Amino acid sequence: MSQPGATPEPQGQVSDAVRGNWVDHHAPAFARPYLRLSRADRPIGTWLLLLPCWWGLLLAMVGDGQARWFDLWILAGCGIGAFLMRGAGCTWNDITDRDIDGSVARTASRPIPSGQVSAKQALAWAVAQSLVAFCILLTFPPAAIALGVLSLLPVAIYPFAKRFTWWPQVFLGIAFNWGALLAWTAHTGSLGLPAVVLYVSGMAWTLFYDTIYAHQDKEDDALIGVKSTARLFGDAATPKWLARFLVATVALMGLAVVLAAPRGEILTLVILIGGPWAMGWHMMWQMRKLDVDDNGRLLMLFRSNRDAGLLPVLFFAVALLA
Repeated sequence: MSQPGATPEPQGQVSDAVRGNWVDHHAPAFARPYLRLSRADRPIGTWLLLLPCWWGLLLAMVGDGQARWFDLWILAGCGIGAFLMRGAGCTWNDITDRDIDGSVARTASRPIPSGQVSAKQALAWAVAQSLVAFCILLTFPPAAIALGVLSLLPVAIYPFAKRFTWWPQVFLGIAFNWGALLAWTAHTGSLGLPAVVLYVSGMAWTLFYDTIYAHQDKEDDALIGVKSTARLFGDAATPKWLARFLVATVALMGLAVVLAAPRGEILTLVILIGGPWAMGWHMMWQMRKLDVDDNGRLLMLFRSNRDAGLLPVLFFAVALLA
């Protein structure tokens, strides 16, 4: 029951949505269920999809020393595309998980299990978002377009991964960091080794933050038989595995920087290395704050990875201007 004088929660609000978000308070009522399907009320996922794009683009620009007007469109196009494809992917995830979500406390309030939209309406929404994203993709070079189309495969597979593997976070990492490959290729016209190494670094980062996130659902997941790295590692071993993912993230991003940096430009290399170094310290801070039994703390730490991922963006941008 609400306390006297308290502001009532908006009708249909998802349990883990950001309080006071624009969808629940300002979006037209007819659009709210669809925006909730897209997680527009929980923007962290868009950031986590977008940031590897910006890493790849900026590192490519620093590597070849070229900054063109078209790069501004790649920067913006990746932002719009990340919002749309994150929305399409989450909608597809909710369609495939509609029966599971109704059995999990944190997800039972999502639009499909709560009856706000039907599965058919959700599918039409996923297709609409994908088509608009595809129109943006068509403005990129041919190799980047091919990569963008190929990215649909891991996006389609991911929702089913937790049914057949204890490592669904690997499949999430494959999908969520694809932008590092795409944005690098959009700038350079072809895929390069630094982008591939950066991509694998992003996958390690995804294993880090999504293992933290998955601990919120470990009890419900155990009851319904859903697999995750949080359940695989357990409470005791999770910090050790997070430390391994941290080291892999920093080491691989550092290697990508070394491979991409212009030869002989020591100052540029030092600034670039600051990106993975600062990100590593942020991830270390998350580990110090970790409490796998405090869902509020877990959600806060998961969301803090927006800031962790922005740190390399800052250093790469400074290196470009140096």
